[in-house]
Amino acid sequence: MHLRTYLSCALLAAVSLASPAFARTLHVGPNGPLRTIAEAASQVQDGDVVEVEAGTYRADVAVWSRNNVTVRGIANARGKQARIIADGAQVQGKGTWVVNGDMTIENLAFIGARVPDGNGAGIRLQKGRVRIIHCLFEDNENGILVANDPSIELTIENSEFGHNGAGDGRTHNIYVGAIGKLRVVGSYFHHAKVGHLLKSRAAENYILYNRLTDEVGGSASYELEFPNGGVAYVIGNVIQQGAKTENPHVLAFGAEGYKWPNNALFLSHNTVIDGRAGSGVFLRIRPGYQQFVAVSNVLSGNSGKLESLADPAAANRFANNVYLPMSAFADVVDYNYRLTADVVRVVRAQASGKANEMDLTPEQEYQHPLQTRPLKVAPTVPGALQPRTE
Repeated sequence: MHLRTYLSCALLAAVSLASPAFARTLHVGPNGPLRTIAEAASQVQDGDVVEVEAGTYRADVAVWSRNNVTVRGIANARGKQARIIADGAQVQGKGTWVVNGDMTIENLAFIGARVPDGNGAGIRLQKGRVRIIHCLFEDNENGILVANDPSIELTIENSEFGHNGAGDGRTHNIYVGAIGKLRVVGSYFHHAKVGHLLKSRAAENYILYNRLTDEVGGSASYELEFPNGGVAYVIGNVIQQGAKTENPHVLAFGAEGYKWPNNALFLSHNTVIDGRAGSGVFLRIRPGYQQFVAVSNVLSGNSGKLESLADPAAANRFANNVYLPMSAFADVVDYNYRLTADVVRVVRAQASGKANEMDLTPEQEYQHPLQTRPLKVAPTVPGALQPRTE
């Protein structure tokens, strides 16, 4: 055998021994080789892609335990998603899907998860690094419920969570346990049923360029809560508390006691609206944290100031947090909290600086629905939304 041919064959043999089998693509649809998502979950191997045709999949519950799997909904010509409607079905007493491995989940809707103990989830994440892109979670007892495991990492992008919760105050649009890292970008949280719009016990939290607005008819408690602290970067979000809430606080940090070695909250360029009829507090923050920074936020409504809750023993920095009336916004009825031209002429942004090498200056802004748009220049005004000329 020619030496070059021999070396090529030897190299191919070595690669085949060191690498897993080639990834497959499994197709799910009413006329496909697989009719249900559950069938695909039972056959999937590490590295596979599962494509799910648009349509309604009733009681199609599944457990996913392989790694590096992608499950992707394929929209039809009208842009409709594949919709997974629980219809009373569940797995392991936990919800519609149970996830135990590294996955990407894209362009799917999870609707109506119920379980006997009232804690059902559209997705119950128990292990792995999971990325969720352009998904809908609606009318579940929990949209997503995540276990307490520091090895878990969860990323959510351009997704919607609405009308989740059992109405008991213990179930939420999304409830993240004591995991290593949570990152949420370009997503829309609204109309939680008594529970929170977003609740996270993660050690690291990156809440960037989202819309968390409970709106007319919403009855959420906190809009955003970190009950055990951790490090939370909250940058460029529109956050609005609805009029029907029973909770006087919009945001909360450390309310149930600090569990992580590092506990710091960084609020930069958020627009925070308190729509509650009575007086309230923008932020409930428990003493015992190491650092609290609030810079270039816009605050409006009946709540008190962020600074009034600061722990004097901690490293705090407050700069350019602007309190404005509702008339300062373009259209509060339509939840358009962009500042009017008159206000833009008199308020200016200040440099946000860095925290732990994280730049607190926003580079994007939320664009409804379920998008972000890049900012062409540095922010010129405080708050989450910049003048449209930039």
